[in-house]
Amino acid sequence: MTVPVALNFEFQGMFLAIVLAVSPSAWVPARWASNDPHSLDLLRSTPINCLLVEHESWSKTFASSAAATGVAVLGVVRSPVTAVDQAREAVRLGMTGVVLEGDFPDTIPRALDDSRIPYVQLAPRSKMHLDSSQPITGTYQGVWPGVEVQKDGETKSAPSGAPWIDTNTGFLRFVRALTNGPIWIGNMPPPNTVISIARYIQTVGDAAMSGARWVVSLDDDFNRRLLARDPKALEGWKQIAEAVQFYEDHGAWRTWQARSDLAVVEDASSGALLSGGILDMIAVKHTPVRPMPPTRISPQSLQGLTMAADVDPGALTPPQHDALQAFTRAGGTLLNAPPGWKFVLPKDGGITLDAGSLQQLDEIWKELNSLTGRKNLGARLFNVSTMISNLVQAPSGKPVLLHLINYSDYPVDSITVHVSGQFTKASLLAPGAAPIDLKPYAVEEGTGIDIDKINNVAALVLE
Repeated sequence: MTVPVALNFEFQGMFLAIVLAVSPSAWVPARWASNDPHSLDLLRSTPINCLLVEHESWSKTFASSAAATGVAVLGVVRSPVTAVDQAREAVRLGMTGVVLEGDFPDTIPRALDDSRIPYVQLAPRSKMHLDSSQPITGTYQGVWPGVEVQKDGETKSAPSGAPWIDTNTGFLRFVRALTNGPIWIGNMPPPNTVISIARYIQTVGDAAMSGARWVVSLDDDFNRRLLARDPKALEGWKQIAEAVQFYEDHGAWRTWQARSDLAVVEDASSGALLSGGILDMIAVKHTPVRPMPPTRISPQSLQGLTMAADVDPGALTPPQHDALQAFTRAGGTLLNAPPGWKFVLPKDGGITLDAGSLQQLDEIWKELNSLTGRKNLGARLFNVSTMISNLVQAPSGKPVLLHLINYSDYPVDSITVHVSGQFTKASLLAPGAAPIDLKPYAVEEGTGIDIDKINNVAALVLE
């Protein structure tokens, strides 16, 4: 395949004259199943300002109408063979740019860079451009979040003993540890499936709790009913938009750092980009954890930790190894993978652990679980078997924020949280609801808080 290194064509000047309504870093994306300008009315009172449109729906009239309302339109390009021609077409139609969704050779992004055409790459997880200068880091690959139920109706169990929760949080936490910029995950609903509104809200939170934006994507039935202005669909759309707005209203949370006494050192070669790995196992046990890519290991990054688990010691450079050794000499506890252990990535390029990989990690998990035990490494939660949490803190150390996502179809009641440290104020925030002031109380581990109920997503703010 031959790809030109530049796109010099007559529409380029026209394209460059277009003024973007907002910076790409502020784009709030959704896949859009219509090119009818009237469908843009559905975006009113929502934070969504960037639409991903499939090629068959590209329209100059729609692009023009969207631009007039401050909405960016990105044409989805899936084929490397036709990518350049389709980029030209997108410019000719007055679209804001394109999304390269799939596995593209580096020559194509370079060609778009040379021609100053805005683009977003939604790459395979294994080929995400981590720690790069791109304005948005993205992938189209993600599991559909939720508690996994087996054919007999029983809840599947993870090696941790808790219900198995399909989630993207582990790999997204790893990606967040490598970049402060916007992260997009473009996972779509399972085909031929009608998704409940609660599951959509959970998916919004699954990405947001790790500092990412989910590219909102609706199932075919929901899209059809929404475009037809079905009242029930409109109400569901409002609830989804409220969840998206909730996290946009608190955008600073995306850059807050993990608050934990435990770090897990791993890289893409040791499964950090897979779902269902060590980070997810720890998350399901509600043990706060600080993902630490080897490139981020330093005496400074290890400060404040009491424990660290190195999943792949053989991959460390001498300076990284020395920093961990200094950590242990200073009193820290270091768990290394068994001698000679080497994680084998799934051969099919999948994003979840296969049976062999899961069995590999199970040995390390047992040692890590026995090491952490019932210790409070930042927070402990009770009565939360269908939930995942993420404890983060502001750059100054306070306030502290506990993300809470319920992955079941039913509310969770009578939740207790024990957080290390002393706090005198606690507020529970949730989409579309007024803040609820809670009463912190002293416990041996620090501060205790009781929460009556969580429906889908919430955030506990401690000061």
